[in-house]
Amino acid sequence: MTHLMETDVLIAGAGPVGATISNLLGTYGIYTLAVDRSPHVLDYPRAVGLDDEALRTFQAAGLAEDMLRDMIQNVPMRMYTAGKRCFAEILPGTREFGWCRRNLFSQPLGEAVLRRGLQRFPCVQLRLGVELLHFTQDDTGVTATLRDAQGTETQVRARYLVACDGGRSLVREGVLKLPFEGRTHPAKWVVIECDQDPLDAPYTALHCEPARPYVCLRLPYGLRRWEFMLFPGEDSEQMLAPAKVRELLGRHVAEPEKLNVIRARVYTHNSRVAGSFVSGRVCLAGDAAHITPPWIGQGLNAGLRDAFNLSWKLAWILQGRLKPELLSSYHDERHAHAKAMIDLADLFGAVLSQRNRFVAWLRDLFFLSIKNIPRVRNYVLQMKFKPMPRFTQGIVQDSGDARRDELVGRMFIQPHVECETGRVQRFDDVAGPRFVLLSWRGDALAGAPAGLRAQLERLGCDHCLADRSRGAPKQASSELPAQPCSYRIEDVDNTLNFWFQDKQVDWVLIRPDRFIAAAGKAADAVRQLSAFCDSVLPMPLQPRTDAVPARQAAGHEQQRQPAHV
Repeated sequence: MTHLMETDVLIAGAGPVGATISNLLGTYGIYTLAVDRSPHVLDYPRAVGLDDEALRTFQAAGLAEDMLRDMIQNVPMRMYTAGKRCFAEILPGTREFGWCRRNLFSQPLGEAVLRRGLQRFPCVQLRLGVELLHFTQDDTGVTATLRDAQGTETQVRARYLVACDGGRSLVREGVLKLPFEGRTHPAKWVVIECDQDPLDAPYTALHCEPARPYVCLRLPYGLRRWEFMLFPGEDSEQMLAPAKVRELLGRHVAEPEKLNVIRARVYTHNSRVAGSFVSGRVCLAGDAAHITPPWIGQGLNAGLRDAFNLSWKLAWILQGRLKPELLSSYHDERHAHAKAMIDLADLFGAVLSQRNRFVAWLRDLFFLSIKNIPRVRNYVLQMKFKPMPRFTQGIVQDSGDARRDELVGRMFIQPHVECETGRVQRFDDVAGPRFVLLSWRGDALAGAPAGLRAQLERLGCDHCLADRSRGAPKQASSELPAQPCSYRIEDVDNTLNFWFQDKQVDWVLIRPDRFIAAAGKAADAVRQLSAFCDSVLPMPLQPRTDAVPARQAAGHEQQRQPAHV
């Protein structure tokens, strides 16, 4: 028997990326159905690294602190020569986005947190043990067929489908037939985890030894992971035999027979990216869109960037705040950066897993010779080689001034700020899940016409007036002059003060994913903000009343309710 359900967004795959998108859509009030063919979280070695952008994404979903409970923060990474000399250490001191840049976690524990987070949202439904069989799409939505473990099929009508179904994506390969360009690396790697960590090495170590390159890292709760390169002719199954695992570990720990190996798997590294991340009303995210070798720990982080970029756009389109055709900006803004991160990982892998002893010797000589040059050392230590996302097209508005426009399309900083109540918080926690027009020491909307204010309201944009800490005379709240703004903040540690002084702008328009959509001087605010609103807002329509929950349509009349922020 086939049942019928309706929802705003159907998410195929409830791994970390799919679950994060579901949490974000729940935060935005969007009816969402997430399905995953596995009835449980997969309990084997996978991603371990999360960066500051990832934590900022979890913060937007209200789960950063929950994720941190099972995380090791601010973990250095060291790289060693064939002679076991450390030639580079990476430990970024910056917290410009509000969090440490290098953090380690256990993916099974993290996924459990994300799935529990979905219970907060009546508009989000998670169905496990359910697989997507096939789908079709038209101009108004997607019709998909699902099947549960008992063989019952359900037909779902969704306005949008997001494929988070992994590197072998049925959606990408089986239905959309999109190219997955790149290559599969010839060398495989065996990943081994044990508990009761036998080493006192609280860092991630990349050992560039031609005899057998390997990675060794500490994980939460006393776990230790090793990743060893396999050579041509070595059988994957044989390398997982207990005796062979002990042989691999015996070169690095005493009494390997006493270790309790809890997981061991063989992986193949891939460097691939889909030809397009958007096809009609279907979007690809995470491994379905791109897969990367783990050398720089950016595989899952790239998927979480997808999640944040895509989720708010889907929500704003469904709520009538954004032109539907701007969904294509998800591809425009994410594809190039995802490819850049894959290229960087490939470069790291080629340098660090070199097996030619002479080339490895030259590599080691080069890195040891430059490690004490201050600029080079700081470049590596602060992880400045990492390509930072910057959008030159998409949902951004240039002003025509090159200096100001250099800010546009970049992630905004996240300082600690003081609210009107006196409470000190991270900026994003004050801003909430909306656009924010942040005016520095003035009112960018002073004298703005009512039409622009109405447009900003339609956009879902709050106005925040920011000032230096203790920058105005202390007054009772009843004595403060009325201001046409949503709220005021003070710059607790002078971070905003230094930023605005350096950038020489008076205001920034910040998107829900915390990227700068526009920036400028007060005199240009009305012109620039009006141009931005005109470019992204759809034609005014009647208030939307047809957002629907994932519910069974069993022949009776359904009440449709609006999604909202």
